[in-house]
Amino acid sequence: MSKLPKEHRFLDLSDYGRPVAVIIAKALQNTSFTPVHVTIGFIISGILAILCMYHQYFIATAFFLILKSVLDAADGELARIKKKPSYTGRYLDSVSDIILNFFILLTIWHISEGSLLYTLLAFAGLQLQGTLYNYYYAILRNQNNGDTTSRIFENKVPVALRGENQRNVNILFALYKFCYGIFDKIIYYLDKKAPKGDHLPNWFMTAVSTFGLGFQLLIISVMLILELTAYIIPFFIGYSLFILLFIEIRKFINR
Repeated sequence: MSKLPKEHRFLDLSDYGRPVAVIIAKALQNTSFTPVHVTIGFIISGILAILCMYHQYFIATAFFLILKSVLDAADGELARIKKKPSYTGRYLDSVSDIILNFFILLTIWHISEGSLLYTLLAFAGLQLQGTLYNYYYAILRNQNNGDTTSRIFENKVPVALRGENQRNVNILFALYKFCYGIFDKIIYYLDKKAPKGDHLPNWFMTAVSTFGLGFQLLIISVMLILELTAYIIPFFIGYSLFILLFIEIRKFINR
């Protein structure tokens, strides 16, 4: 099940794992497995990728990073198939992603013997890229009757949905704000009028989807296999400059 109605769907380059994710979700549809179980699966896959990277088993690293992307799509897919969306799953997913991203880049810094400062800059750039993509995607979904578990503005604790615990939502929301609050504020400051825009073309969303986590992990995987490890950190620092370009394009489209 898509996050968007058919007429508003675009080619999401970060969502290449969706076909396999759908198969996994359908296989688990009538079982006791929940979306949170699948989220735990992608956390384990991410940890295995980090361990393989540390020992410089780069093909295995790529496998587990791609598997993580697939499972990252499968948890939301299972939630939609079972018609059990939850803020618990939404925030657990996001908090897990940012923690894994930090340790992935930290491991790259360790094995490439690069600069810790540049690694932290790359991490910030990586998160700002993903935040911009999620910002525009959430706007698109909310404007066009799509999935609304991800809100445009995460300013206050949401009311727990049926079947989930409000205390768990409160805790995970607090963790989400701690991890993402600064990145959300920066992107909103840079493009605060985006929610008022009435048109985000498919070609534009496809271009911005290169900022999605799945595509970022794919780039890391390819560069590791090609033994370009030392260039991963500089790449993500440089690619962050496109944040400003995409924002200006968005403003031009909705001028």
